[in-house]
Amino acid sequence: MKHNFGAGPGILPHEVLKQSAEGVMNFNGTGLSILEISHRSPEFEAVLNEAVALVKELLNVPEGYSVLFLQGGASTEFALVPYNLLPEGGKAAYVDTGVWASKALKEAKYFGQTEVVASSKESNYTYIPKDFTIPKDAAYIHITSNNTIYGTQMQSFFKSPVPVVCDMSSDIFSRVFDVADFGLIYAGAQKNMGPAGVTMVIVKDSILGKTGRQIPSMFNYQVQIDGGSMYNTPPCFAIYVSMLTLRWLKAKGGVPGIEQENIAKAKALYDEIDRNPLFKPVCATEDRSHMNVCFVMENPEHEKPFLKLCDEKGIVGIKGHRSVGGFRASIYNALPITSVHVLIDAMQEFQEKNK
Repeated sequence: MKHNFGAGPGILPHEVLKQSAEGVMNFNGTGLSILEISHRSPEFEAVLNEAVALVKELLNVPEGYSVLFLQGGASTEFALVPYNLLPEGGKAAYVDTGVWASKALKEAKYFGQTEVVASSKESNYTYIPKDFTIPKDAAYIHITSNNTIYGTQMQSFFKSPVPVVCDMSSDIFSRVFDVADFGLIYAGAQKNMGPAGVTMVIVKDSILGKTGRQIPSMFNYQVQIDGGSMYNTPPCFAIYVSMLTLRWLKAKGGVPGIEQENIAKAKALYDEIDRNPLFKPVCATEDRSHMNVCFVMENPEHEKPFLKLCDEKGIVGIKGHRSVGGFRASIYNALPITSVHVLIDAMQEFQEKNK
């Protein structure tokens, strides 16, 4: 058995993988594959409609917001957000908490003025900045809720005088939050929702159409809303797997239920990191991510033998990003706590062997 701690594409529920495989061969008894049915068919329209309905139900999306399933990945949204929200000559505020936040900032600079209101870059992004002023003349403020590479996460969200745009790619559906606090949320599917190839966007309708610029149809959120995420052929399979994953999540008690599981998994692993003298955390305690647990060895020479032990125990995807080094255990929704305990057991065994 493999224990998949990969940062993304991340682990999917086994039953979802099984259902997806069945859908590839014979989708809902149609005799056709989900890969080959028309996106305009009643069968696929039912999939898309259910996926949208599940997002709204699981996240308690209020009236006045639209849910989109788009191609291109969250990195495309780095550009589409300012394209759709930042007026020419206007200003957007950004909080720089890691690689993805800085890449989003880079794209925004093509469309207007940007202001970095807070950054933790000077400490290699080991904490989340908290005391900063949001400029009231900004079109929006952009944040990244969870930083996969550095293992930090915003444990709460602030109220803002301007629309808040949030990249939730790596912690969407992992915890309860109030959608009404945000103007726009986007998330690549490949962490907690489905396979790579589709990005979910939740946008407050009233913030659109204010830039004064002409936006090409494929890049225009309003066009995509009017087309029901089907202005062109959508990524049907990725949406189907996402729908199945959201069904699975609902059956497990929804977001409140999975949040408690995620808290338990994170606590167990962080407790071992804090207890075991061979390992140490890399980020501020109050900002520790419940999705991506980053840690290093006290003795760097222990890294390769520990990775070898992990491999022997079927633990995969544990090697840290090159920006941080060490190890990164991504404990997304579908990872069972039993896999976390396998990793903890490996850490304790390694300690016993290296006293």
